[in-house]
Amino acid sequence: MQGFPNPSGEFILLKLGGSLITDKNQPRTLRKETLARLAGEIATAVQQRPSIKLVIGHGAGSFAHISAKQHGTRRGVRGKEQWQGFAEVWWDAAVLNRLVVNALREAGLPAIALPPSAAVVAKDGQVERWDLGPLQAALEADLIPVIHGDVIFDTFRGGTILSTEDLFSHLAVQLHPGRMLLAGIEPGVWQDFPNKTTIIPKITPQKFQELMPVIGGSAATDVTGGMLDKVKQCVALSQELPGMEILIFSADAAGILLKVLLGTSQGTMISDSEN
Repeated sequence: MQGFPNPSGEFILLKLGGSLITDKNQPRTLRKETLARLAGEIATAVQQRPSIKLVIGHGAGSFAHISAKQHGTRRGVRGKEQWQGFAEVWWDAAVLNRLVVNALREAGLPAIALPPSAAVVAKDGQVERWDLGPLQAALEADLIPVIHGDVIFDTFRGGTILSTEDLFSHLAVQLHPGRMLLAGIEPGVWQDFPNKTTIIPKITPQKFQELMPVIGGSAATDVTGGMLDKVKQCVALSQELPGMEILIFSADAAGILLKVLLGTSQGTMISDSEN
């Protein structure tokens, strides 16, 4: 499959992290004002730079991570009780997705939900098949596809969960975005988690091995792995797609997401380049 044609190079995968748009310590609790502000900043960025093409993804936060942990869904699904849990996790993720899409549309953005559970088939926790025709058609129609961490039918595990990063990794290889922006509540990758005094400004594949022991996990329930797993995935992706810029940053303060969408670097950059 060819990369999405965008001569300006401003094709961006943007994740709104679950910790950013929900209170991950309170079950099914939306940070409504924060989500509305983020949607407004995305709308402003698109207005100021119409050449930007976006696919937005969001985490499950306190809506689906808690039920997913309760049922062990990511590890596999077997038997009636676990399949009922699979459906419960799907529902929690879908409820949050509707809230996110509503916020984007209220900000004037032409957002359209494309739930991965209806389009992706996995094999042992990895995307095996994903018909990207509808997503590419949405981009070509100047719509904004919205995906999210979701339950997925899996030919090996029965069922599983794929995170937004799992899905973005597949999209990046297929569609070749210029940037992948992972907006959360942490200002970047901490060198000394949980003390959290020093942010690592840049991680390259060469530096990653020595940084692995100091990169921490996640402070809240996250069935799809903590920060170390996220960074490991991003480093591998940067090696596969030289030149793509990946940023892990906080969008919890007003105006930051807008600046980053318009080109500012923030937080921790992951890149194959030392420069």
